[in-house]
Amino acid sequence: MCLVCITLTVMSVADSPAHVHRPRSDWQGGHDTGSAHGGVAAIPSWELWSRPLPSRRQQLNDLGLAAGLAVGAIISVVLINSMGAFIFGSAPGLTEQVVWALAITAPLAVRRRYPEVVLFLVAAVFLAGQMRQIGDNLFPSIALFIAIYTVGAWGRERIRARWTRIVVIVAMFAWLGYSIVDAIHEDSSAFDRAAGPLDPVVAAALYSVGFNLLFFLAPYFFGNVVWVSVRRRHELEVQSEQLRRSQAENARQAVVSERIRIARDLHDVVAHHVSVMGVQATAARRVLSTDYTLASQALEVIESTARGAVSELRGLLGVLRADPDDIDGQATGPVGAHVSSPGVEQVPQLVEETTRGAGLSVEHAVYGAPREVPGTVALSAYRVVQEALTNVVKHARANHVDVRVRYLERWLEIEVIDDGRGGVPSRSGPRTGGLGLVGMRERVAVHSGELEVGPRPAGGFVVRARFPLPPADGRTADAGAGAGAGSTPGTRAP
Repeated sequence: MCLVCITLTVMSVADSPAHVHRPRSDWQGGHDTGSAHGGVAAIPSWELWSRPLPSRRQQLNDLGLAAGLAVGAIISVVLINSMGAFIFGSAPGLTEQVVWALAITAPLAVRRRYPEVVLFLVAAVFLAGQMRQIGDNLFPSIALFIAIYTVGAWGRERIRARWTRIVVIVAMFAWLGYSIVDAIHEDSSAFDRAAGPLDPVVAAALYSVGFNLLFFLAPYFFGNVVWVSVRRRHELEVQSEQLRRSQAENARQAVVSERIRIARDLHDVVAHHVSVMGVQATAARRVLSTDYTLASQALEVIESTARGAVSELRGLLGVLRADPDDIDGQATGPVGAHVSSPGVEQVPQLVEETTRGAGLSVEHAVYGAPREVPGTVALSAYRVVQEALTNVVKHARANHVDVRVRYLERWLEIEVIDDGRGGVPSRSGPRTGGLGLVGMRERVAVHSGELEVGPRPAGGFVVRARFPLPPADGRTADAGAGAGAGSTPGTRAP
């Protein structure tokens, strides 16, 4: 029993899960389920997991173990021969016994690399040594114990590992039964001093079977325990690696989303104000020599537009630099001093600034009872109107534009309709496409809204965006809230 305990302790330390390699970027085992393309590796099937091959250090440890057992076996053979204490009464010559000791311990040098092969070799040499009746049985038993344990702890194919051990154990018990029967027939006087209540033959058989069951089942069981422990440790490491990669991917996506958001905001601010200034500058240049008053008004628009652009840019940069707790408009001081998040209430001012001096007839109307709109929705609605008006001024060649805001029961609807030339290209580029329309779609999609953009059959262009709102108390239906809109000519694109 002491031998079993010592051997198990040594093997448990040697095959501890702490020696498992950390998982690489691709999952390695006997059966690879592959990895997700361009993302986190696919989760492996742990029922098909195979323990990684031993490291160079572990193989060197096995070599040292085999050498130590070989030295111990030789010393044991010398001592037993010196005492004449042979377990079978007699034994072959000393040289032959040393050869047997080396033969049964040498395969353990590669026990973790080829566990099944080593077990078969050790078992075959063990049985051959029993038949030859060598003098020492201690170190051969230790070698057999370690070989069985190693197959359980390191066998890569679990079905093969299980049946390899079963075949060897069954062969050992078959040899044990033969040895018991042969011993009884050859030496019947072995039980002359028996004094217990059981039949001596039965007692001997029970004792031998029980001791060998403990001897063989112990390495079988503890080998499986170590293998399961290593697999669970490896599974945790793989899951940890997948979690780390997932967090890195989420962080990367967050950075990309933030860059897109910043680019969209900059486009909305810069493109709109620069377009308005360009239109006003053109108007001022054309009338500068003939109508000083009109040119002065255009220059005033350019001045106010430039100030507005600078203010919005400062506000945007202030939000980017502010603490997270200050982003929702709670900032004080220089950051809070700028209007960084315009909303639906600023749409009339936006319409006036954008179309002033552009030669456009503008109609702006609000339908339904105005109510509080979430800040992010209000900003997105404002930006949609801003981009739509910028496109009208730059591309539409329109004479009239309608801007309508509808407060429905569950929706905020923004509509910009012009009577321009629709998809006809202008000097500045095509009427449709570009980053502006992409930005509008992104803003609406963020709120799970709806966007309709395109030319009207009767001419002109329509931009209609719908943003979902929390239900308002006291309102019955969308139709009721929009009744005024329905009765107003030109509210809906024909």
